[in-house]
Parts: sequence; C-alpha cells; structure tokens
Amino acid sequence: MTDRPIADYAVIGDTCTTALIARDGSLDWLCWPRHDGPAVFLALLDAERGGTCRLVLDGLSGTTRRYLPGTTILETTFVTATGRAVLTDFMPLHPHESVPDEGPDGHAQGRLVRRFACEAGQVSGRWELRPTFDYARAPTEAVTQADGRIRFRGGGETILAACTVPLERRGAAAEGAFSLRAGARADLVIAHGDDTVEEGVSEAVDASLAATRAYWEEWSGRCTYRGPYRETVLRSALTLKLLTHGPSGGIVAAATAGLPEAVPGNRNYDYRYVWMRDASFTVTAFVNLGYDREAAEFLRFLREADPSRGRDLHLMYALRGPVPAEQALDHLRGWRGTGPVTIGNAAAEQDQYDIYGEFLVALHGYLEAVDFDPPVKVNDHLPEALAHLTGHIVRARHAPDHGLWEMRTRKRQSLHTKAMLWVGLDRAVQIARSDPKHQLADPETVAGWERAAREIRAEYHDRGWNPSRGAYTMAYDSDDLDAAVLRAVLFDAFDPHDPRVAATLDRVGEELGAGDLLYRYRVEDGLEGDEATFSACAFWRVGCLALAGRTDAATALFERLIARGNDLGLFAEEIDAESGEQRGNLPQGFTHMAIINHAVRLAATTWDGETRTEEPDCRAEPAAAPA
Repeated sequence: MTDRPIADYAVIGDTCTTALIARDGSLDWLCWPRHDGPAVFLALLDAERGGTCRLVLDGLSGTTRRYLPGTTILETTFVTATGRAVLTDFMPLHPHESVPDEGPDGHAQGRLVRRFACEAGQVSGRWELRPTFDYARAPTEAVTQADGRIRFRGGGETILAACTVPLERRGAAAEGAFSLRAGARADLVIAHGDDTVEEGVSEAVDASLAATRAYWEEWSGRCTYRGPYRETVLRSALTLKLLTHGPSGGIVAAATAGLPEAVPGNRNYDYRYVWMRDASFTVTAFVNLGYDREAAEFLRFLREADPSRGRDLHLMYALRGPVPAEQALDHLRGWRGTGPVTIGNAAAEQDQYDIYGEFLVALHGYLEAVDFDPPVKVNDHLPEALAHLTGHIVRARHAPDHGLWEMRTRKRQSLHTKAMLWVGLDRAVQIARSDPKHQLADPETVAGWERAAREIRAEYHDRGWNPSRGAYTMAYDSDDLDAAVLRAVLFDAFDPHDPRVAATLDRVGEELGAGDLLYRYRVEDGLEGDEATFSACAFWRVGCLALAGRTDAATALFERLIARGNDLGLFAEEIDAESGEQRGNLPQGFTHMAIINHAVRLAATTWDGETRTEEPDCRAEPAAAPA
C-alpha cells in the first residue's frame, strides 16, 4: 500500500478531535479523546503499522466527494461496475438546547460515524477495521461481544465498533462483508471509551446525522462575510472551527503530527498544540467573520491555562498540562518514508517575543467587535493583562529571540519581532484610549507606551534596513531576506507606499519567489532538507499588493492561490514549488486564517478614493486585519 498524497485527505471532527479520510474512504488519522491525544488510526504515517478503517469495494471505477454545504460532513460517492453508493462520514456534534455563556457550543458524542448506502444497482465489498493504540506502540486486543459488536482495547484506551452487517474478528482486527441492493446500508459506528451504541444503529445514525447537520448549518449561517469568495471563506472558517477544542477553548495549529515539510528531510513536527501566535491569528479571523464567541472562548482558555493573567505568557500550550518534550516515534516509517515522526515540540522552549504583539492585535480586534463591552470575566482582567503584556514588550525590546520561523539556530535581533513589539504597544494604546470608562491604564502609563513605541519603530526602520541589499532584512546587521517582512507591512509597521518597502517586496519576490509562491527564507536553519514554499507567505503578498493600491494584481493572485487547495478547499502548511503537491501538516490553520483575512481585506480595499461595497458586513479595516 503506497502513501496517498497529502491533498487526498479530507478532515472531519467534533471540536474535540479530528479525523482524516482519504479519497477512497480510508480513515487514516484519528486521535482520541483530544486533538493532542494518542493516535488510534495513523496509517497516514505508516501504512503497514498504523491503524486504519478501510472500505474495500468490488469493481470500483470512480469516486467523487464533497462536504454537505455549510457543514464538515463528508459525502463520498463510489461508482462500481454494478452500482453506485454514498459514504457519509461525520463525527456527531449535537446542538445544545441553549448555548451556555462559556464552554462548548455543541455536545460532542465521542464517535465517528460512517453511513454507507447503496443508491443504485448492487454494491458489494467489506469494511476492514484495524485500530492501533498509542501511536501503534501498544498491543491491541479485540473481543467479540454477545451482541456481535467488537470492543478493542490497548494503551489504556477502548473503542467499540458496531455495524449493521455482521463483524467478524480477525485477530486484532475486524471485517464486515456486505452485498447491498439499492436502499440497503452497511453503517459503521466507532465509539470511544466504554460507551455502548444504540440497538437500532441505522436509526441512531440518521438521528445523529440530522442533529450534526443542524449544528453546522446554524454555525455557518452566522458568518458575516458576503463577498465574492464566500464558499472559500466559509470552508476555511469551518476548518478553523474544527481546530478548536470545545471543552477548553484552545485552538490547535493543525490536525496532524509528523507530515513532512521537506522530502527528504527531518522537518516533521507535531502541530496539535496551541501556539499563541497561530491562535491569535485565528481569533482575528473569527472576529472578522462575526464569530465573537470563539474569540471569547480562547480568552477563557488563556485565563485557565495562565492564571498569572499575562505575567507568564507561554509561546505554546497543550490543551491540558505542559507541552510534552519532543519525542521520535522511530518505529513508524513516516509519510513516504520521511522520518523521524515526532510528537511533542521542542519549540516550546524557545524565546519568541513577537507573541506579545500578536496577542494584543487579537485582543484589540475582539474588543472592537464587542464595542469594548466584553463579559465581566474578560473585562476584570484587562488592566492586569495590558500591564503584563506591555511590560513584556518593554523588557524584550532589545533582546534577541528565535523569531517567527522557530529556526533551531542562534538567537538574532529579528526584524519581524521588533515590528510586532511596536504593533503590540500601538494596539495597547488603542485599547486604553477606546475604553476610558474602565480606566484600563492611567494617562502617564499610556504616554510611556507611546514613547516606547516610537523608539522601537525608529530603531527597526534604521537598523533593519540594509543599503547593500536594498531591502529590510531578516535581522539587524543581516544580509538574509525574510518573507515575514510582508506581515509587518500588513500590520502597518511599515508604510506600504514607502519606496524602501517597495524595494524590499521586489527583493523578496526575486530571491524567495517561485512563481506565485514564496519561500519563508533561504538560509541555514539547523534542520535537514529544503522545505517547500510557505503558503501563508503567498497570501501575505496579496495583502501587500492591495495596500499598495495594486488591487487587480492582488485579486488575480488571490484567485490563483486559492485554486491550489485540494478539491475540498483544504490547505496544508506548504506547497512544493516543482510538483505543486501539498506539504506539511493538514489542515493547517495558519494558511486558512490567511485566506479568510485576505478575502476580508480585498473586500475592504479602496481604490480611486472609493470603498469597495461588495461586502458591507466585513468587520476589518485594510490596515488592521492581520495575515
């Protein structure tokens, strides 16, 4: 069995965890009970050792797939030599009768449902179910129950398989053969834990499908974006929602671990954690689409994960407890043999000071969205949070750090970090002055923030400019170019009309560009292999073009870029410039939030002094919406 292209995978989930399903219906990735829990199915990273749930059909001749509109419910149509059938995959997420002020906005059932229905002719085949617990490190025990259902145990976890056709145990696996005529079904329910599954499986599946569809359609209906890219924006928003964790309010960076950014190479990271930067971007994307509750839920996550109220802000968090140390799973082959597969993430120990600015941007956007009248639990912490975050910025303004890209080399005076420190102080000033009634900071303190911001801005404009390169570079006293400067322009840390900025964008395009795509950098970073182009960087170039008044070019580039997603509109982190293949973990929130924010930016862009009016409901100003 060969490894499928990364773009072959779709994602489903229940805001507790996610599953990846290939074009042929193979379930190859699922961690339970949380995004960062141990994988039960991981054929994605090792087709032989990793668990899977496959649908094997006789005489298969073709497949098509789609998401049901406005949902994360995946529908795959199979055509065989004798008939046609539809597989509907979803993880049940039922609406609450009334949504609480805090906490999950839906009730996750801890199940994965595979509804397989013959629609025409006759379809025969079988289900093959082979879970492997704890990343295939724990032995699997399978037991057939008196009711014919099979319970699998391993690594301290349990799952139950119930099917409308008989399941036969095959050692530590199970099979369920079927031959269906039009109207008949072979539904499979996989439940986590010691729960039972209802006697009437098909009836329970139908009821759960209807409830889950109602949840997602209601959620999608609240999206305020009505511009020309609504389907693209909504798919990205639904994807980001899947990366949230309802019980805690956290937002993970991606659904998977170990998918490589370079082939060959050792850039195989675990992104199932809450990066302050990535989560802050996602909060901004949610706010831009009217999803204020998701932003408030992330603030709840921080309130509970960091009781110091910003005094001890971390670069990243696990959904529960500390981020585990980086660990190689040497028994796994890796996608296309690209190992080692790693879990945990060593970047948790890095210093990346831009996160203070990132979070203040997200906080400012959320406060604007709620007219500076947030819930009491948010408002009560604001004075302390502002004081701690701005204090971090002032203390870190002269310190070197590892920078946005988490290179595993020495610390540097990173230009992007310095720009984001200015952005953070700028947003802190705006927050304090936009909410005078709550006295978030006294006037003298705010004036001090303004002075520090002016000094930081003057310094990075001076020391970040390299005359011999004719560009702003990655770090002070550096000759290296870095696409992160594009982000700084989007936050108004640089004037997009400044000739030096225009020259920098030209240099970045010449040296880091690959057609429409961009590499983050082309320097030694302490890792093996040459990584692919970074998709978000290409979208940042869209924003820079729009801010510079080149709206036609920005729109054309945006449309070419969104066409590079897979057939369902999903993006991984990177794209191989030569083959066009997706690289890195999938789906990657970083890319999808860039899609959302630049669709919003294009809708709000002005030219000839007149504001574009396709999207009167957009909630972002051109210079304020981050990448």
